[in-house]
Amino acid sequence: MIRVVLATHNAHKVEELTRILGPALDGIELVAYEGPEPVEDGDTFEANALIKARAAAAFTGMPALADDSGISATALGGAPGIHSARFAGTRVDADNVAKLLQELGDERDRSAWFTCAAAFVVGDEEMVEVGVWPGTVLDEPVGGGGFGYDPVFKPEGLSVSAAELRPDEKNAISHRSRAFGQLMPRVRARLLE
Repeated sequence: MIRVVLATHNAHKVEELTRILGPALDGIELVAYEGPEPVEDGDTFEANALIKARAAAAFTGMPALADDSGISATALGGAPGIHSARFAGTRVDADNVAKLLQELGDERDRSAWFTCAAAFVVGDEEMVEVGVWPGTVLDEPVGGGGFGYDPVFKPEGLSVSAAELRPDEKNAISHRSRAFGQLMPRVRARLLE
């Protein structure tokens, strides 16, 4: 079994990613990251995902997986984007959702998308893949599942919010599953073949 550190302190993300990766983890054990959080000062999701993966790999000496993700609204010029987790200044999901809804106000163009950049670092090798999940921002939160902006995000082609999806439904189509779905074959090839 090859140990890989998952560079996040977000328990929701650890649970979700473990479910998403499922069989792709065969032969790989995900280990929680206990180290310091690096300063995420990149200007893209890809840059911030790599910052986290590099820091976890350096701190633990193990191969590291990380992601950076967020929501972007067309009417806000792509904001909150890489600032999604701290959009309201509190790192509290409900505050971030409230600020997004306040910023959008009565805006008619509610189109938005989630982006996830998934990064892997082992030694001096680095890999990054990006997944995008298009949809719209609802006028108010709906549903009790998920986390983050899920209650106000209606995925394209669906009639419910991401927070109304069962975890397995969300994990099959989300930005995170798209990014890691592209990355994991490369990770497995590097570590196991």
